[in-house]
Amino acid sequence: MDSALFQSEYPFKNHYFDLQGLKYHYLDEGQGDPVVMLHGNPSWSFYYRHLVRELRSNYRVIVPDHMGCGLSDKPVDSQYSFTLKQRVDDLDAFLQSLQLKKKITLVVHDWGGMIGMAWAIRYPEKIARLVILNTAAFHLPSTKKFPYALKLCRDTSLGTFLVQGFNIFARGAAFIGCKRKRMSAELRKIYCSPYDNWQHRVATLRFIQDIPLLPDDVGFDLIDQVENGLSEFSSVPMCICWGEKDFVFDRHFLDEWTKYFPHAEVHAFADCGHYILEDAKAEVLPIISNFLQDNPIPKSGR
Repeated sequence: MDSALFQSEYPFKNHYFDLQGLKYHYLDEGQGDPVVMLHGNPSWSFYYRHLVRELRSNYRVIVPDHMGCGLSDKPVDSQYSFTLKQRVDDLDAFLQSLQLKKKITLVVHDWGGMIGMAWAIRYPEKIARLVILNTAAFHLPSTKKFPYALKLCRDTSLGTFLVQGFNIFARGAAFIGCKRKRMSAELRKIYCSPYDNWQHRVATLRFIQDIPLLPDDVGFDLIDQVENGLSEFSSVPMCICWGEKDFVFDRHFLDEWTKYFPHAEVHAFADCGHYILEDAKAEVLPIISNFLQDNPIPKSGR
């Protein structure tokens, strides 16, 4: 990895929250109304670096790395459960530790959508605005077939070997995640750098294995609760920025979001993929910034 490039791309102070003896890394930049950004799998807080710099002049921007991801600790299974509920509990403990007095704007991507919205249904009164980036907060749409690549990684020993042995999921996501213009090799290395050995890829694999598809799967009931609770946010300002060439979170997922939130501000990019903040950075950063400015938090919500 090019350390000079990393420092120039990610020039932030690192913070750590003690999560039952494990270090939970996060960024905390700027001042003002809090904007919490939640990444997915197999990315990390690095994904939000441009948006952090875009917003930190006017907002307090908080970006955690989920446990086992990014610059957070990489526990083994005996130390950590790697379930959706655990992820939500982690976020809850972390946000409570910050003692935020103002309503929160949630920015969510990939698994961050399910984690963030599962937290939001616990505290709907704390949500001021929502920014949705290629993610879900509901079950697999009936019109969408579960991708074979995910099924391979989720359900087979070969998939386990490829994910943990060769980092195929992180490498593959970085390689195909941008469609308009492929990431440079050095940028892809930075995305993959936290997942540099078998043990450090446990979370990558567990995230895939934790995808609930059937009622008996762990987490299925929690997704039911989140899906059924989405109506709580019908009046919350929402901005959706979407790469339509995402191989998982494609138009089928976007259609679900617009079904639940017909009044959302939607910006779909037909030539972009999963990593929309890389693919359409020039367009999406000002869209989000303008959305926040156009939807100020009422003083009664402070």
